[in-house]
Amino acid sequence: MTDDKLIIYTDGASRGNPGMSASGVMLWDSTGRPIGEVSLYLGRATNNQAEYRGVLAGLLAAFTIGRKDIEIRMDSELVAKQLQGEYKIKDSALKILAAAVHKAAEQFDSVTYCHVSRSSNDRADQLANSALDSYLNDDRDPI
Repeated sequence: MTDDKLIIYTDGASRGNPGMSASGVMLWDSTGRPIGEVSLYLGRATNNQAEYRGVLAGLLAAFTIGRKDIEIRMDSELVAKQLQGEYKIKDSALKILAAAVHKAAEQFDSVTYCHVSRSSNDRADQLANSALDSYLNDDRDPI
């Protein structure tokens, strides 16, 4: 039997807090092979909101590819501990995002949230910042 565990690294970035924000998501299979990435511009949000939105994007990607055993790794200790239930969520916007994450997590057999060092999360960070840079450097007329 193959191990279907999906490792998801997520990160959120905000230039200003709140400010222009984005999320980055990197997906790896259980053997350490990269299998996908998401770079998502979010608009105006706080860094913590961007972190939560990255988790949601990662769960959506996992659902889309049919994985059921998920480990989410992020360098935001606050968000990881809030999702683990170790830290209370006081901010109303984060409560809504956390509820959305927990609701999305119901679609899986198992979801765990892990805090990792920033250096372990560099690709997700690059993806988030790339989305910001692309948006800020885009000189096309808005629709």
